[in-house]
Amino acid sequence: MAEPLPVSLLPDSARLVEHDTLMGGVSLLELARTYGTPLFVYDEATLRARAREAAEAFDEGVAFASKSFLCAAMARLAVQEGLCIDVATGGELDLVLRAGVSASRVIMHGNNKSVAELEAALAVGVHRIVVDNFDEIARLTTLVDASHPLACLVRVTPGVEAHTHEFVRTGQEDTKFGFSIASGDARLAIDRLGSMAHVRVHGVHAHIGSQIFEMRGFEETLAIIAEFVRDDDFDELCVGGGLGVAYVAGESAPSISQWGAAVRAAARRVGIGEHVRLLAEPGRAIVAQAAVTLYRVGAVKPVAARTYMAVDGGMSDNPRPVLYGSGYEAFDVADPLAERPRAVRLVGKHCESGDVLIDEAWLPEATGVDSIVATPVTGAYGYAMASTYNRVPRPAVVFVADGAARLVLRRETFDDLARLEVDEGPQAASG
Repeated sequence: MAEPLPVSLLPDSARLVEHDTLMGGVSLLELARTYGTPLFVYDEATLRARAREAAEAFDEGVAFASKSFLCAAMARLAVQEGLCIDVATGGELDLVLRAGVSASRVIMHGNNKSVAELEAALAVGVHRIVVDNFDEIARLTTLVDASHPLACLVRVTPGVEAHTHEFVRTGQEDTKFGFSIASGDARLAIDRLGSMAHVRVHGVHAHIGSQIFEMRGFEETLAIIAEFVRDDDFDELCVGGGLGVAYVAGESAPSISQWGAAVRAAARRVGIGEHVRLLAEPGRAIVAQAAVTLYRVGAVKPVAARTYMAVDGGMSDNPRPVLYGSGYEAFDVADPLAERPRAVRLVGKHCESGDVLIDEAWLPEATGVDSIVATPVTGAYGYAMASTYNRVPRPAVVFVADGAARLVLRRETFDDLARLEVDEGPQAASG
């Protein structure tokens, strides 16, 4: 048996009442009726609070990692609260610019930037390009000139293995990202870029992984980088992102402020001077706890080993359980204060046995068909990684604040999915 859902897993504005759950002063049951399910609901106050916290914890140039959740409303919100925007593809760059974000607030990432992506970034004058490999440097030699100068960081791999899932470790030697410090490639990359006209290397960037709870990995990384750049006249150092968040009862994670303080203290201990701007790229830590996903239960099937409860979404709107074995909690939106004595396997509607959202979800006894069930802490890498598998349209996204809801991404339709079709099939016989 599980106790009622810990409020600590919910957005800052969440309120549990006898027959409903409120976020931003708005009824989640009413949102489900108005916008349908599945539905992502983000608390704008939580988003803004975390973004401000990041801007205050690090120096000017700290960026929101947009891969965690990107739409025009989110990009504008992050910049309003003092952050830059980190993008990793031409598509992300395009959306951020369409949202009205100045290119001077954009940082371009990517381990395989195409010529077109680099041309676009240089043409609009992004704040920084994070250079990842020698082929990219070769492309830049033909693109950078006096009218298209390059301000960059060099992504390095410090050889630190973060204590997290192997699929989201990126700081070890065996990785597709960055230049190895140990092999000498990082130094060679810095030298090549430094010899190019119209190029300024501001410093290095190191991202060691995601969903990290221990500060030790960041401290080890800073010690390695401090030694590596001791004779360079750099003015920036970025520790990337990766700060973990609590997803289930019993977990706890450092706050963004605590992370920033730990990074700053470690940098000073290893001799990184006050003149060096300490930067980061939080994503999950800003958006994850800010959202819940609402589902409607469609079927309950007891079998010999367990009870399966199927909802109207699944791996198409939250692939993290399938990809990483990620854990989540669930609660009944209409009965959030109730004990949760009933164990079910919460599954989606897709034609995959592995389409499991929560292997063992605890819910009230009364939860059943047509109940609205919510999974909290789904603000990161849910919508961002959503697919249309089985031709299931992607959900809508709503922001709530001060008792009002606004639709920021409408629900995808069958017509949307059909728009890419170009083969109309055989023509009907005439006559």
